[in-house]
Amino acid sequence: MNNIPSKPGTTATPYLEPEIERELLRAYIDSASDGIFVVCDEMKFHVANPLLATWLGVDEAELTAHGERLPITELFGVDETRAAFCQHFDSALNGQTARFEAEIRPPRGEPRWVEISMNRVHLEAGELVIGILRDVTERMVLQTALRHHASHDDLTGLVNRREFQQRLHTLVDTLPADRGPHALVYVDLDQFKVVNDTCGHLAGDELLRQLGLRLKRLANPRDVVARLGGDEFGLLLHDRGIEDAMQLAESLCETVSRYRFAWDGRGFEITASVGVCPIDGDTVSAEDVLSAADAACYVAKDQGRNRTQLYFGGETCKGKRQEMQWVTRLQKALEENRFQMWQQHILDLKGGADTRNGHAELLLRLIDEERTVVAPGVFFPAAERYGLMPAIDRWVIQHLLLDSPCSALLADTALRTEMKYAINLSGASLNDDRFLVFLEDALRRTRMATPALCFEITETVAVANFGRVREVMQHLRQFGCRFALDDFGSGMSSFSYLKNLPVDSLKIDGALVRNIVDDAADLAMVEAIARVGSVLGLKTVAEFVETDATLQRLREIGVDYAQGYAIHRPEPLQAN
Repeated sequence: MNNIPSKPGTTATPYLEPEIERELLRAYIDSASDGIFVVCDEMKFHVANPLLATWLGVDEAELTAHGERLPITELFGVDETRAAFCQHFDSALNGQTARFEAEIRPPRGEPRWVEISMNRVHLEAGELVIGILRDVTERMVLQTALRHHASHDDLTGLVNRREFQQRLHTLVDTLPADRGPHALVYVDLDQFKVVNDTCGHLAGDELLRQLGLRLKRLANPRDVVARLGGDEFGLLLHDRGIEDAMQLAESLCETVSRYRFAWDGRGFEITASVGVCPIDGDTVSAEDVLSAADAACYVAKDQGRNRTQLYFGGETCKGKRQEMQWVTRLQKALEENRFQMWQQHILDLKGGADTRNGHAELLLRLIDEERTVVAPGVFFPAAERYGLMPAIDRWVIQHLLLDSPCSALLADTALRTEMKYAINLSGASLNDDRFLVFLEDALRRTRMATPALCFEITETVAVANFGRVREVMQHLRQFGCRFALDDFGSGMSSFSYLKNLPVDSLKIDGALVRNIVDDAADLAMVEAIARVGSVLGLKTVAEFVETDATLQRLREIGVDYAQGYAIHRPEPLQAN
């Protein structure tokens, strides 16, 4: 049933009187959920719906009053929005559809973000532009929050490492046109772990928040202050010469050292080690700057902490940078599986015949990017300093005890020949509960007879963490594993602790063994260790045995085993 008449002379198309059509159009405009306007080529209002008038804080009649029409741009309140509107308005007048997003801050309305779309309308009276403003404030607020979350540290509110590096890259990329000077300051707290261990992570988080605020106050508005991770912060100083940067670094050190952190009735004194690196025409890359500042920071830490260090390219800083560069190389080597297991046989000095097939130490080698074999003494210091030893030890256990050609070879060899293998464990791994869970699982799953395994732990680690090491040894012995103290005698600690440590053998430090033929003092110390081991029922192994004369002297003083180039040069395991 259609009661709307058709246009005279037709039968299909309903006909509306012009007045009714205008009323329906106006009703649509007034009820729209978007702001709607029609403006002339001078950007003055001809039509504004009630919602738009409400947003702008101006009565609709005032907006469209004849002779007093306001230009729409006067009500945006943001210069950038006015400029963008004018640019897109010209496009609309030229027949192009224009759409853009902008923030408006009307003098009498509420600020909001809107999407503005405009199209030209051609009438006999002239050209008009009809536009729609859609409120996108909620979406923009969410996007802003997401961008802030992606670029800022949740705990401190400072810029995060990723954003800091991006801004550093941008600054370095502009150096050909702007040669600085700028500077990067790298900050590492000295006693943060004490707070975490004593009062828990909530206290540590609060300390980081408070110190982050203090660092922010020291910086200029143009400077970038970031939490780079853990207890490390970075400051990117714009238009600061090196003298100014060093003064700020000294002020930073002083500010931190004067700060007293209190938690649950306890007080803590905190200090910081700070590294500074200039950013100027000699800068190579953003990565180079960050690495140099980090290296200088660690030099400051090594030299006593609570001090600043300028990166000057000297041997100390260069050595530290080389050590730090190993971190990335080691992480990549782990990802690319570029480690290799080697073995070195150990000779039973009391077994009569050549019994090298009965005992061997399994050694780790790195295959670098040029396929060169790298000994652990080159990369272990960096791995230990930067917390990578548990990951490396995990790789070793995975490849020796679980599913790999190496594990199958070792299991079969140990079964056929009663071969025994020594594996090194780092102090960091012994203190890592997650690693120990992994190791226990590997011992349960391995095909190898666990009595064939001997874990070597250095004497210095055992003495420094006596309670923990003793507990771990006792726990793992339930699997049948044995333990040896490696580098024994390097610190010449009191032997009394040996009575309470469940070890099976002592590996005498090679620095004592190497010269026993010519050095009476070294010979006496090695002989003393052999006697103590015999009394306590412990086997002794001499390391770094490089000559037949040394081998003979070790037999004479009662050492049980020998290991070194005079017996066997390390070689890769057959399955690798």
